[in-house]
Order: sequence, then structure tokens, then C-alpha cells
Amino acid sequence: MSLKPGDIAPDFTLFDTIKQPITLSELRGQNVVLLFFPFAFTSTCTKELCSVRDDIGNYAALNARVFGISVDSLHSLKKYKEEQQFNFDLLSDFNKEVCGIYGSQYELFGQNMKGVAKRSAFVIDKEGIIRYAEVLENSSDIPNLEAVKQALNQTLTS
Repeated sequence: MSLKPGDIAPDFTLFDTIKQPITLSELRGQNVVLLFFPFAFTSTCTKELCSVRDDIGNYAALNARVFGISVDSLHSLKKYKEEQQFNFDLLSDFNKEVCGIYGSQYELFGQNMKGVAKRSAFVIDKEGIIRYAEVLENSSDIPNLEAVKQALNQTLTS
């Protein structure tokens, strides 16, 4: 399945690192950025998420709530968030359900691992409509975070 701008964002509920459920549809009224990433503690994922951490003020100014999503366990994500001092929520898609519905999942990743999240970025507006979608095949690439912020900015003027 390939989601694109203009599509309604599929609803989901995942748990954050303090074991609280986060349901996408309950976030209506604010913009949401979903950043799918393959694995906690890896170099490219850390580089990407730290750049978002360091720029969180700009996301907040664009009325956006940022979430990082991977198939790592809640325990791994909690440790990762603490170590890197992330100032946004990390969600565990351990059962590999949400990555699939967002088209952000490798069938096979290195060493024959199945269902790993593809690095991806989605901007969802306050009405639940996808305004930006980027799914990368190469796990060492990073989404265009400037394009993410441009899409967020357009939600403020539309």
C-alpha cells in the first residue's frame, strides 16, 4: 500500500516509552509528524532523530507533534530516548502492524530480518489528512526534513 498526500491517514494506537497508548485520531486539531526508523541505537537513525530533537522548537512553532516509530521494544526505545534525550515520543510498533499499513516496512532487511520499518516521514494535518509522504528504500538515507517543515508551514496557511 502506498499512501500519498491527500489520503486520510490510517488510524492506529501504539504505546510510548512510558507505556501510554497514543491514538492518531485523538491528536486531531494538531499537526502530526510520523518518522518511521529501522532501529534504535544505529548511526543513521540517531543522526536523523537527534537533528529533529535539536530543531524541536521549529516543529512546535508549526503546531506539530513529532513521533518516532520503530519495531523495537518499548524497553529499547525507553533506553534510547533517555540516552539521546529525545524531546518527542518514541512509539513501539513491535507487532509490525502500523509500518505495514503506512507502506513503511521491508519484507526482508539485512540478515533476513522480516518486517523492519523503512525510514519514512509523514506529515498529517489537523484534520487527519496526509500532507507529505516520503518512504525511503535505502536505510542510510534520511528524509527531507526541510520538506517536512515546508508541508507543516503550508498547513498553517491553508
